[in-house]
Amino acid sequence: MLITERRVQKGLLRHRDFRHLCAANAISKVGTGISNLAMPLLALIALHASTFQVSMLNTLQTLAYLLIGLPAGAWCDRMRYRPVLMAADLGRAIALGSIPIAAAFGIVTMWQLYLAVFVAGVLTVFFDLAHQSYLPRLVQRDDLVEGNATMRASMSISALIAPSLAGYLVQRFSASVAILVDALSYLWSATWLKTIRTIEPNPRRPANRNLRSEILDGLRLVFGNPILRAIGLYNAMTSLCQSAYVAIAVVFLVREVHLSAGTIGLLGSLGLAGALIGAVLARRLAVTVGAGRVLSVTALVNGLAFLCYPLTDSGWRLAFYVVATFVTSACLMVVVVVQVSLQQTLCPDHLLGRMNATINFLYWGAAPLGSLAAGVVAEMIGLRPTLWLAAVGMLLAAGWLIVSPLPTMHHLPPVCDGPTPVARYTATK
Repeated sequence: MLITERRVQKGLLRHRDFRHLCAANAISKVGTGISNLAMPLLALIALHASTFQVSMLNTLQTLAYLLIGLPAGAWCDRMRYRPVLMAADLGRAIALGSIPIAAAFGIVTMWQLYLAVFVAGVLTVFFDLAHQSYLPRLVQRDDLVEGNATMRASMSISALIAPSLAGYLVQRFSASVAILVDALSYLWSATWLKTIRTIEPNPRRPANRNLRSEILDGLRLVFGNPILRAIGLYNAMTSLCQSAYVAIAVVFLVREVHLSAGTIGLLGSLGLAGALIGAVLARRLAVTVGAGRVLSVTALVNGLAFLCYPLTDSGWRLAFYVVATFVTSACLMVVVVVQVSLQQTLCPDHLLGRMNATINFLYWGAAPLGSLAAGVVAEMIGLRPTLWLAAVGMLLAAGWLIVSPLPTMHHLPPVCDGPTPVARYTATK
């Protein structure tokens, strides 16, 4: 691993390339957050889509993880990560930029939305894998918790801004204009990535490449390690339930609670303030409470808070939505920061792409299944009962972490940096 700057007293924000990586990520996340609201609103308002059609947008957005998630990790490990990040940003800008162009000529269709989100989803697979694997090549492993916490804090600010901005753009202009802003954000992100100066080392190239064996290396590492295995199974179950919620949330707020685009955006921003708090507190909690303990407890609190979503209704009961979004977004940030730091610490450098691919495959591979199931079930039993099913599933998912070795672990485990993916776990009480 190449280290170009050592940690200084004022933290990683003094690290120039780390700052630029944060900026690129934060800018693109603002755009992504805008599209997450604008895309279903475009389908609902302009194209009069059904609940099932809107859920299909979320299904196709994450379907690529199920199709190519595992081999993509092996492919990323064969390449330098920064060019992958830049190419993914440029490709997503083109795919999503086609929607406002078509809308300007009045020829946008659901099939174009489906194709655009699917192509963007394929590129997001490569972006996410390369992004999670890139940070350990910029900073020291002792700085990973701080680095991930800082990255998540910048993402939290982006998440806080995006819903209100999306609601304003949709209500003041149109949903297609909001999607155009997302496309431009990817171009801006690619520009920031281009300014990173760190010379990334060429990846290790095995003499005999075998895609199947490389994929199996990642699977053996994750399922052979009790910590990574618990994280992977928790991710799969939460993704299934969370994607079910996301697939029908906007439809629920528009058709059941009767909210406007601006109100939905404002409520989302109020709730997502919790993400910023979670990102700020994650490192402190991991140090004082313990990485494993805080991960399992936070997952339980997250599941309990999810039960507030189906209680949402007009009037004072809108508070349930704000409270649920606030608490779940705070918990999500803590979980992600600690979880990603554990993954990066436990994994040998040359297996980072494949390990992240396996974890992401379990998480995002379940997402299209959850979105598709939500669309079908909501058509059968209604939107609110479907939200109850998703909320109960989120609560049960915490059990994977609670019954694992994580509650007994206080510090991050020692680095597993051998030549082969040996499953290693050391709990420091």
